[in-house]
Order: sequence, then structure tokens, then C-alpha cells
Amino acid sequence: MRFPHLPDWTIYAAVIGALLIVSLGRREKADAPHLPEDDEAHGPLLGPVTPFDPSVTVIAPDIPFQPSSGTAFSIAGDGRWVTARHVVEGCPRPALVIGGGRALAADVRLAARADVALLLTEGGPPALPVAASAPLRKGQRAFHPGFPQGHPGEVASRLLGRETLKIRGRGERDEPVLAWAEAGRTKGLKGTLSGLSGAPVLDRRGRVLGVTIAEAPRRGLIYTTAPDTFVPAIRGEQRADEKALGEAVNTDNYGQVADRLRRDLRVAQVVCLTA
Repeated sequence: MRFPHLPDWTIYAAVIGALLIVSLGRREKADAPHLPEDDEAHGPLLGPVTPFDPSVTVIAPDIPFQPSSGTAFSIAGDGRWVTARHVVEGCPRPALVIGGGRALAADVRLAARADVALLLTEGGPPALPVAASAPLRKGQRAFHPGFPQGHPGEVASRLLGRETLKIRGRGERDEPVLAWAEAGRTKGLKGTLSGLSGAPVLDRRGRVLGVTIAEAPRRGLIYTTAPDTFVPAIRGEQRADEKALGEAVNTDNYGQVADRLRRDLRVAQVVCLTA
């Protein structure tokens, strides 16, 4: 029995195929591992203020000032702090609680077009870094350390978008704000976040993006200043050479980071002294 004679080209093709298989089998595998995308880094950029942003109306009754408490944070080591304007507006003697039953009196400067106030003291703790002009992306996280209900506490949130607060009554104005969905809070903290007003809005690098100013409990929302009003309100208050260093913060450690900020008085409670 005789096998048919194969053409020379089929023999050459078989040899080349065998060599190619061996070569590919010995090739080094050094591919970079694929990492999950960071949903914050890849979220859509937040657009500018527009007349079509959703609005929320807030009624500010024209009544005598009622003593309350809030939160403030240091933006300059020479004694410059930021809080929410409504926390100290009308207060004759605002002060920062420094522990041991003591409070440090502060002078006040109110921003004209934002719910922001500057507190001035004789010296202060190291500043938090301010990055109010950093790009904002929908879905990015933020952390709000402060004194909700007058006690140490903190909240985590995610950015939803822009809204407009329509303040009616005392101090009537329309103010662009950022709306954040609450994503977590201090264990055991129930109910209102009153007292968190004035708290810094921290990004993942521990930099300040704005000031916490209001909440909508039924909607699970937190409102903060927008860069459009926050940046002009504090312009020039933190020098370029300010020794400000932020600490990385995430959903696992934001409680510990908040505790350290309060312990170092970089975040402090604001009160109104009545006597």
C-alpha cells in the first residue's frame, strides 16, 4: 500500500505551525493585572451653575437670635476658622470650645453672599488644606466631621449634583449649593444632624471642598456650599505657604480621622456665650 505524495508546501506549513506553537507556549506572561475602575475618578464632571438647577425653599423666620451650637474648622494656624454663617449670625459672643470646660472667644466676619463665616482668634491649631477649586464628579465621596446634636460625630456622603437654596425671610437670597446623599454616619447617631453646620466637607485626601450648611432628613440629603460661593468667601485667608496637611480618609477610617481632627482642635465646636 502506497501513501499519496504530499506537496512540499504542506510539509513546510506544518513545520512552521509547529514552531509557532512552541514559540507562543514559551512566551513570557507579564501582563499588568486589571484593577477595578475607581467610580469616583470616572464619574461625570459636575457642570456649572445653571438656571435649571433644582431648587429648595427655606424659610428663615425673622425672630431674635436663638443660641445654638455648630462646627468650625481651622484654615490658618494664626487663628482663622470657617463655619456656617447661620451658626453665628446674630450671636453677641461666639466662641470655640477647647475642652476642659473652656471656650475661646472669637471675632466674626460674615460672608456677603454665602452661608460662610470667618472666625478670628489669637492663634490656632494647624490648618486643614483647602482645595475648593478641585474638579468635582458626581458620585464622589465626602466626609463631614463635626458635632451633630452637640456631640462628636461624622457623616459620609456621595455627591448628587447642584441645587439652589432659596432663602426666604431673614437674609433673603438664592444660593447655589451642592447636594450630597448621606451614605453613613457615626454608629448610634439617630435623628437630626443639627450641630454639624459649619463642618468641613473633606475629599479622600482630607482636603476641604466646602462647608456643611443644611440637611433634608426626609430626603436623606446634606447640603454644602458650592465652589462658586465658598472660594470668594475665603479668598486670601489661607496663604500658599500655609503648613496644611490633609490625611487620607475613606469609609473604613473616617471615624478615626474625625476623632483625630477634633482632638487636635482642627475641627472644633462653636457655641454662643450668653454670659
